[in-house]
Amino acid sequence: LGDRLGLPSESAGPLENIQNLRENFKKQNKSCFILGASGATGKELLKEILKQQLFSNVTIIGRRKLTFDEVAYQNVNQQVVDFEKLDEYSAAFQGHDIGFCCLGTTKAKGGADGLVRVDRDYVCMSAELAKTGGCKHFLLVSSSGADKHSIFFILKIKGEAEVKIEELNFDRCTIFKPAVILCDREESRPLEWCARKILGCLSHVMSITALSVPVSTLARAMVNNVVIQSDKKVELLENKDIHMIGNQHETKTS
Repeated sequence: LGDRLGLPSESAGPLENIQNLRENFKKQNKSCFILGASGATGKELLKEILKQQLFSNVTIIGRRKLTFDEVAYQNVNQQVVDFEKLDEYSAAFQGHDIGFCCLGTTKAKGGADGLVRVDRDYVCMSAELAKTGGCKHFLLVSSSGADKHSIFFILKIKGEAEVKIEELNFDRCTIFKPAVILCDREESRPLEWCARKILGCLSHVMSITALSVPVSTLARAMVNNVVIQSDKKVELLENKDIHMIGNQHETKTS
């Protein structure tokens, strides 16, 4: 699996290697943008990006300006856009090397039409503008089981988005397909809440890496993936892959 994902091999000392890769990446003065920074995954991703200090410029693109109290966020740029008129905001997507997309909603919150607009249309329109604006590596949070042929509505929509993103032919495209994301959301998602509680309890007695992933692990996996070189133009990372990449972060102790 390590070779397939382009991860440092165990024999080469993966923990030292990921740290070296981060240091080398910093020297390249790359810039990035984040879509969906107000959501649970986007918030954790922004936190991890600022913690690692990998980018010379970090921009969040969203429909409203976010408020941050911590000093670490003071240099984060914000671009407010109207996703219904996204083509009028192409400038917000220009000049970024890396694009992270964590956009997503629920059928309960936005209805079927709203889910299609956010999870497929907004995602794909943003990716198109990013590609035109010079983005080389686009990273998308999708879902385990996403498939354009799925009989399940949300998985079908996310699968359609995956296909469209792949067709844009970025220099590199990484699609993360997590199972249940273990996090505390501000919005109410009853079924997901129940699943998180059950899986949280099961995690103490059995391995559930195929069934869930902590949001912090997903965020680290996204950031780590950027610094790990790959010869694949399109990478589809399933839940176990996310765990493996996301856990490449601890420092060895003697």
